[in-house]
Amino acid sequence: MSKFLIADDHPLFREALKGALQNAFSDLTVFESDNFKSTLEILDKEDDLDILLLDLHMPGNDDLYGLIRIREDHPDLPIAVISGSEELSVVSKVMGYGALGFIPKSSSSVEIAAAINEILEGESWLPESMKDKVNQLSGNEVEVAAQVASLTPQQYKVLSYLHEGLLNKQIAYELNISEATIKAHITAIFRKLGVYNRTQAVLIASKLQLESPVEG
Repeated sequence: MSKFLIADDHPLFREALKGALQNAFSDLTVFESDNFKSTLEILDKEDDLDILLLDLHMPGNDDLYGLIRIREDHPDLPIAVISGSEELSVVSKVMGYGALGFIPKSSSSVEIAAAINEILEGESWLPESMKDKVNQLSGNEVEVAAQVASLTPQQYKVLSYLHEGLLNKQIAYELNISEATIKAHITAIFRKLGVYNRTQAVLIASKLQLESPVEG
């Protein structure tokens, strides 16, 4: 029996993809999640999943953090990003940060099934139009991913708010925790990222933002 997890916050897309997969794969169990937290909960509970089909902009994912965090915690789980974007800069980052495949949401059910089959065989998969155009990440970008992988989801939330320019007391209000706790998180963030001030931390956070809005 195969076990797939669809992590996407659009219920209609999940339903359509689930139906297509169940038609293409026999004896298939499909799990669903609609945010980063519930995705982690399923991953922790179901340790024999065959593949994760991940939406980049699902709530809590914060663009690339979700992919990096899951890749760090579940290194043996194949991940395919299914996205509404087909920008090569996005695809390059996704593949560089550990996905085995990048499947546009515009793909047909036959193409999606073929992509998943190839990934399950241990191969990476990209649309033909992208195969020779994806750029390798620089050493600095790989180092950033390793640093960010050390942050907890709560610490990354704090970093994201720093990136938005919020003050400590504003972040504390948004997360409903004390300002002292925020200060402790910021100290840990600086240590893990190897930086000494907010500006340096924000620059690192900027490197994980996708350059334009993406559906999925």
